[in-house]
Amino acid sequence: MHAPVRKSDLTYTDISGEEMTLIDTQDTAGADAAADPIYRLTGVTRTYQQRGRIVRALAGVDVEITEGDFVAIQGPTGGGKSTLLQLLGALDRPTAGSVVLGGTDIATASPAELGRLRAEEIGFVFQGFNLMPTLTASENVDMALEPLRLAKDDRATRVEEALAHVGLADRADHRPGELSGGQQQRVAIARAIVKRPRVLLADEPTGNLDESMRDEILAVLETLNSEGLTLIVVTHDSAVAKRARRRLRLDKGTVRDITS
Repeated sequence: MHAPVRKSDLTYTDISGEEMTLIDTQDTAGADAAADPIYRLTGVTRTYQQRGRIVRALAGVDVEITEGDFVAIQGPTGGGKSTLLQLLGALDRPTAGSVVLGGTDIATASPAELGRLRAEEIGFVFQGFNLMPTLTASENVDMALEPLRLAKDDRATRVEEALAHVGLADRADHRPGELSGGQQQRVAIARAIVKRPRVLLADEPTGNLDESMRDEILAVLETLNSEGLTLIVVTHDSAVAKRARRRLRLDKGTVRDITS
């Protein structure tokens, strides 16, 4: 695996034509580095004790995800999708096997290192928007920067850029109750990307939205992915999954590639 050289800000142009920076990406030591996996899962098993019996949520999963890819994970309820997403998000450890993000094995990393990964490297978006109802859009986004201990001006700039990038620059002072469902999910996406992560994990991000709002959110996610952000989406919606470059099906704890 290549060694990171440094992080640099990726630039984009907002709807006013102004060039801004948003997502960190990694410079590489050679042309082949772009094909390196951001995730490498080897022999991943996750079991739980439930009512006196052992439940195997994941059973020897082997998969690699390339940096910058857009991957959709499908499968029936109870097939292990949520368990896999928790492992990818450094929210849990496997019972056996390794889950390597960059150069860090989540299975053996210290609690402090797992906390650093979640704070700096991984963004999360969920079906429920999980916004604080008493805070404005800006304040909700700003909460994600608390662990990074940035200067006040830097935080304000990042929040402004993130909201602009999801098309909500004019809604910064609105509270969730004053926003539509699609706008609330865009605030949640801005909160996920404001820390400039390497990967965005989205669990049914369009599950609470109608068809038009679903397409609106997918357009935002696809734009972020086109700028280099690795995007992994768990979804039951085939219309969402078909937009991904790669599709995985998880059933009874095992993964197979169903990309057509």
